[in-house]
Amino acid sequence: MKELLTMLRSGNWRALVASFLYFDTGFTVWLLYGPLAPYMIHSLHLTDAEQGFLVAIPILSAAILRVGMGNLYQSMNGRWLAMGGVALSAIPPLFLLLYPDVPSYSLLIVLGVLLGVGGASFAVALPMAGSNYPAKVQGTVLGIAAAGNIGAVLDGFLFPPLAAHFGWAHATAAALPLLALAGVSLFFWGKDSAPKSGRVRPALLGFVVTLAGLAVLAVATPMGWLGLQGKSALLMLPVYGVLLAGIFLPQRYRLTLRERDTWVIILIYAITFGGFVGMSAYVSLLLVALYHLPKMDAGMLMALFAFTGAMLRPLGGIIADRISGAAALRWFLGGIALMDIVFATWTPPLDLAIGFLLILYACFGLGNGATFQLVPLRWPEKTGIMTGIIGAAGGVGGFYLPVILGITKQETGTYHLGFAFFAVLTSIALGMVFVLRQQWLSWSHHGTMAVAMEKTTSTLSKAGAVTD
Repeated sequence: MKELLTMLRSGNWRALVASFLYFDTGFTVWLLYGPLAPYMIHSLHLTDAEQGFLVAIPILSAAILRVGMGNLYQSMNGRWLAMGGVALSAIPPLFLLLYPDVPSYSLLIVLGVLLGVGGASFAVALPMAGSNYPAKVQGTVLGIAAAGNIGAVLDGFLFPPLAAHFGWAHATAAALPLLALAGVSLFFWGKDSAPKSGRVRPALLGFVVTLAGLAVLAVATPMGWLGLQGKSALLMLPVYGVLLAGIFLPQRYRLTLRERDTWVIILIYAITFGGFVGMSAYVSLLLVALYHLPKMDAGMLMALFAFTGAMLRPLGGIIADRISGAAALRWFLGGIALMDIVFATWTPPLDLAIGFLLILYACFGLGNGATFQLVPLRWPEKTGIMTGIIGAAGGVGGFYLPVILGITKQETGTYHLGFAFFAVLTSIALGMVFVLRQQWLSWSHHGTMAVAMEKTTSTLSKAGAVTD
C-alpha cells in the first residue's frame, strides 16, 4: 500500500482520477445494451444473430472510433477532447429518455454507434493518465486508469432493476449523472502533458466523417445494401469500418502496421480486451439462453464477472512491471484458451459455469493490464495513436465474439463451435508470445532499466557535487 501511494505521488494523481472517471463512465455508457438486451428483444422480436449484432454494434463503433480519437489525441489537448467525448456519449440515453417509444431496430443501431464514443474514451484516457507519470510506473498507472472497466459492473447492477420498474428505455437515463460527474472532474482536474505532433482540423474532420459513415454502414450492411446478405454481411462490417477509418490515418502511423509486433499485440488485445467487452455485452443473453436465468439475475452475474476482470486489470499491469508483459501473457493467454476449450466441449452445470466464467474474466483482466504495459515501452513516441490502433483491435475482437456466438447458436443450437473458434485463435496468440518472448524481453524491461539509469545518474551527480 505504501508503495502504491508513493507511486501515485510521483505524478499528478488528480489527473489520474479524472482519466479513471472518464473511462469508467464511458465504459458504462458503452455497454448499456448488454444487460438491457434481454428486456429489449421482447419488444423487437429479434433472431439470435440479430441480438448478437445489436449488442456488438457499440463495441465495433468504439473500435473504429478509437483510431480517430487516438489521432485527435496526438493533435489536441486530451482534456478538451475527453469533454467532447462525454457530450457525445450523453446523446443516446438522453434521446431514449425523451423518446422512449420511438426506437426501431435501425435507430437503436445508430444510437449504438454513438454509444461507441464512450468506449473510444480508451484512446484518450490511458495516454492522458500516463502522460502525468514517469516511465517506470506506466504499467501500474495505465492499469489503474483502465480499471475504468468497472463501468461494466455498474451496467449489471444498475440497469436491469431500473428496466424492470421503469422500462429499458427510461433506465438508460441513469447514465446521465455519471457522465456529468466525469465532465466536472475533467474540467477541474483533467490534465494532458503529452507532446502533440499532428494537425487538429484534418484529424477532427476524419473523426466526424468516420462517425457518420459508420452509422450509415451499420444500418446498410444488415439490409444487404452493400452487396452481401445475412451472416456474411454482419461479419464483413468490421472490414468496412476499418477501411473507412484507415482513410484518415496519417501516413506516418500507417507505417506502424508494417511492424510484426503491431500485429501480434493487436491479436493479443483482440483476445483479452475483446473477450472482456464481448462477453460482457453477451453473457446476459448466454445465461438466459443456456440456464433460463431470470433477466435480473443474469445482469447481476454479468456485473460480478465484469467486476472480477476490471479489478484484476491493475494487477496485470503490476505483474507485467515486475516480470514484463512478455512473460506474464503466457500464463494469462493459456488460461483463456483453457476456459474456451471447456465451453467448446461441454455445457457445464450453472455452478461450475459461473466458476469457469470467473476464471475466464480474471484472465481477461490480467491479460489486458499486461498487454498495455508493453505499448508505451515499445512505441514511446506514438503511444496515443498506438493506443487507438490496438484498442481498436480489442473492439473488433469484442464485436466478433457476440456475433459469432449468436450465429453459431442460431445455426447449431449450441455455443460450442463459437468457443472452439476462440480457443484456436487464443492458442495461436499464445504460440506467438512463446516465439517472440526473448526478443520482447529486450525492450519490455524498459521501466526497470529506467530506474537503474535514474539511480546511476543520481549517484554520478552526487559524486560530481562532492568532487566540485
